[in-house]
Amino acid sequence: MNAIVEAMPGLQTETASKSLWALGWQRLKRNKVGFIALWVVVVYLLIAVGGWLNVVGGHWTDEVAVSYAPPSWVKQDLEVHLATDKNAATKVAQPIQTLLLSEDPIAKELAAASKNTAKYVDNSPPKLATMPFGADLRGRDVIDKTLKGVSTSILVGILGAVLALTIGSVLGAVSGYFGGKVDDFLTWFYSIFTSVPDMLLLLSFAAVSGRGISTIIMVMALTSWTGTYRLVRAEYMKLKNREYVQAADAIGASHSRRMFVHILPNISHLLLVQFSLMTVALIKYEAILSFLGFGVGVTQVSLGSMLAEAPAELVQGFWWQMVAVTIAMSVLVTAFSLLVDALRDALDPKVK
Repeated sequence: MNAIVEAMPGLQTETASKSLWALGWQRLKRNKVGFIALWVVVVYLLIAVGGWLNVVGGHWTDEVAVSYAPPSWVKQDLEVHLATDKNAATKVAQPIQTLLLSEDPIAKELAAASKNTAKYVDNSPPKLATMPFGADLRGRDVIDKTLKGVSTSILVGILGAVLALTIGSVLGAVSGYFGGKVDDFLTWFYSIFTSVPDMLLLLSFAAVSGRGISTIIMVMALTSWTGTYRLVRAEYMKLKNREYVQAADAIGASHSRRMFVHILPNISHLLLVQFSLMTVALIKYEAILSFLGFGVGVTQVSLGSMLAEAPAELVQGFWWQMVAVTIAMSVLVTAFSLLVDALRDALDPKVK
């Protein structure tokens, strides 16, 4: 064969055709920005998995430092803090006038209580005056808290996007494939949801359902499926009359097999892009809901709940928690957005 090709330079050997996914991966690797964004997202996902397993940020509730301990690298603020403590110590060092035992009305009670002093000695280690990135009101490490918050926000975003994608895909497939009255009913149901502003619908569901991670995932899934429904319905209406679907019908394939075995894989690249878009949107929605007090519970932490603490802290000059959350969330959302753009270009069959 090689001898024939060498003898006939114009003859080209037939190469094996590549799937859309293989071509998409090649295009994504050529896109440097998109490829870097992919690795950033992978790092965030590893942090999220570590947070779910309590390997990363599992000790975020430990009160290891004094209240609002500043970052270790903020020397000026630390000196001011220590100078304030020196002044306070000077004031405390002044003589204190005490009462005689005969004049003290609670002297007997104090004497009885002093016998049990040893039972209530605090043996916990001394709290740190500074932390690598500071501490919050209760002396919790801001880094551990941010890592755990990132994990919670990604969990809410991914699970909410998966559920919303499932609801929208099933309803869109049924509506687009069967058409007729089924399509009319589901389109009417879709129109009701889209007639109400997204944020108002989200706040209404959240106010009724209460707080908590599982609750907020369900709320966002039930209010975010409409975009996927519209996309899947249009694709099924376009693809249901293609030759390969008619061939499947001719050999006796059932409706469900034609819908989910023959048609669904051909729109999977669109669903992947839709999933990435929805994950970014739901992470933002979670932050808004938690900031307004409708998000995760009081014993849980997320990027939104940390942002909710920021206004009171900024008024007092404690800015480090706000900076940590802003950096973590900005990098996460930017990387996801760049990855979505790269995936959209890489998986578009019109792009060569």
